[in-house]
Amino acid sequence: MAKRIISAAIAIPLGILIIAINSELLYYIAMTVFSVLAVYELLVATKYLKNKLISALSLLFVVITPFVFWIEQLKKHIVLIYFGFLVALFVTMLFKHEKVRFEQVALVAFISIGIPLSLSSIAFIRTVFPEHAMFLIVYTMISAWIGDAGAYFVGTFIGKHKMCPKISPKKTWEGFFGGIITSGISAVILCFGYEFIDSMINGGVHTFSVNWIYLTVLSLVLSVLGVVGDLSASLIKRECSVKDFGNILPGHGGVLDRFDSVLFVAPFAYMMFKLVFPIVPIA
Repeated sequence: MAKRIISAAIAIPLGILIIAINSELLYYIAMTVFSVLAVYELLVATKYLKNKLISALSLLFVVITPFVFWIEQLKKHIVLIYFGFLVALFVTMLFKHEKVRFEQVALVAFISIGIPLSLSSIAFIRTVFPEHAMFLIVYTMISAWIGDAGAYFVGTFIGKHKMCPKISPKKTWEGFFGGIITSGISAVILCFGYEFIDSMINGGVHTFSVNWIYLTVLSLVLSVLGVVGDLSASLIKRECSVKDFGNILPGHGGVLDRFDSVLFVAPFAYMMFKLVFPIVPIA
């Protein structure tokens, strides 16, 4: 418990600092670092890190992925970059066919593309919606993490019915629904809190309106997606026979252990913000 508290005492202020600085470049750098660490942890867990060339190609591609979507000159050649990465993997397989199997190449391609693209969605929110980026990013992260916390506490105190004992023995249906309710309540508080802060800054006058109903319903969906990400990570750890993906955060595990619930939440939230933007200016 002491290790968890110390890790949280360091990680939480760092996260708040990144959000408060609200720098587009900082977001892309942060997502690049998290993506590299997450992919590295997965390569270690699957023991694919032993193949140095495949691992090097994977991590190099992960490093450039977030910036491919940010730097216009790279963005113009995104298809070519992705195509080149896949060709490089298959060429490696051809030359190292005695040691490199197709399932290794397929897994490396999947995680090298999926994880950085997913986490980069947080940076995409900053780029596409700069005016309200801080609120939208906090809302997205809270929807993923507060649901997990709510599920943990509800499941600990009143959980009786196991949800999927063969994948995650501690998860219960009571905790699952408790997490969803917690996310919904948190979304309402965040929405009205954001409007209140706007009013305080502008001398009691509201400059925008937050569609709290939309964001509350969306938070319920995001909470469910967070559970899907969490269970998916648990299944991978079980298949790889590891307790945690890493130990960079003592008491919490690795980066992927903390961001597993975000992997599906962040890209879905980003797409939904683009489909229906929840903040409307007041004339």
